[in-house]
Amino acid sequence: MSNPNNLSDNIVWHATTIQRRDRESRLGQKGTVIWLTGLSGCGKSTIANELESLLYQRGAATVLLDGDNVRHGLCAPPQTLAQRHGQAFADRFGLGFGQQDREENIRRIAAVGELFVSSGMIAITAFVSPYRNDRQSARKQIESAGAQGDFVEVFVDTPLEICERRDPKGLYKKARAGEIKNFTGISDPYQPPSSPEIHLIGGDDRTVTEQANEIIVYLEASGRLRAN
Repeated sequence: MSNPNNLSDNIVWHATTIQRRDRESRLGQKGTVIWLTGLSGCGKSTIANELESLLYQRGAATVLLDGDNVRHGLCAPPQTLAQRHGQAFADRFGLGFGQQDREENIRRIAAVGELFVSSGMIAITAFVSPYRNDRQSARKQIESAGAQGDFVEVFVDTPLEICERRDPKGLYKKARAGEIKNFTGISDPYQPPSSPEIHLIGGDDRTVTEQANEIIVYLEASGRLRAN
């Protein structure tokens, strides 16, 4: 017998009339999360933006979830929430950059990605997501709700020295000066994917468009996107 005091016992999944397969048939694509991971400054956001632009031009239904953008709302840090909701609220729901906070950050993104996949959309995400277990948990969450192949991991493999030389936001400089704690690649580790679906070598002589097109070729070959 269920416990009436246990809220989870009272939460029941509500089936919808329009199914995922109906949406995918209309869109001519399969719901997919394309998960770009790599060091800060590796080129994730640039590639993700170009990828969405190319997919948009061919009529695909997409959404782009960028790490910094999501931190402005869904995964806002405590400082932001404190200004709006008070310190107690911020301490409970705000996310910093320690390992446990990063885990929750990725869990929230995976949950959002799962919703987009169920709607037949291609969700492009660009997150450092430094811990292998967190990315594997995101894959499991997304694929268990749909099918194997719904999660496409893209490792943007750019050497630390190149990322630090680029330093578009000045974050590496601050991290080296001790002004930023838990900074991946400097004071915190980055665990590279062991077997990503796509391995992009950052800092080579290819253009961003060529790198984005490699992802599109994969989507077409795997039957997740209708070929032009």
